[in-house]
Amino acid sequence: MRTSNVLFLCTGNSARSVMAEALLNARGQGRFQAYSAGSHPKGEVHPLTLATLDRAGLSTRGLRSKSWKEFSGPEAPRLDFVFTVCGNAANEPCPYWSGHPVTAHWGVDDPASVDGAQGEKERAFQRAFMALDARVQRFVALPLATLEAPALLEKLGEIGRGG
Repeated sequence: MRTSNVLFLCTGNSARSVMAEALLNARGQGRFQAYSAGSHPKGEVHPLTLATLDRAGLSTRGLRSKSWKEFSGPEAPRLDFVFTVCGNAANEPCPYWSGHPVTAHWGVDDPASVDGAQGEKERAFQRAFMALDARVQRFVALPLATLEAPALLEKLGEIGRGG
């Protein structure tokens, strides 16, 4: 069985897309290689992203904030799936992805934009983590080898809508 390459996109690549990368790499049981990137990367992973992943027992090794340009050149891995996880990235023009990957939008509220006490911020990161974890688990449970393109797109849309 071939490993599917999955890219999670967001604007800043410091919270949601990084969480999704870590989640899919952990939950995908070797069937997936997940990456994350941003259209305007922050340059560092948000500390509460790392803390949330640590609390969940997920590896943070190698996680970094990076540009989606790393995934659009000839040296980039061939992508099978590209998922946007924030509203901004879904509405921005994307670079050309070689191989024509399947795309879907799995929008999640930005925990890094929450103002307030530390506890409120931590809860926002936990909510984002839980939403992404549920979507990743539904994705890895799909019978990808047997789904025709229209059915796959419908299933990915349902996952993105939380349904």
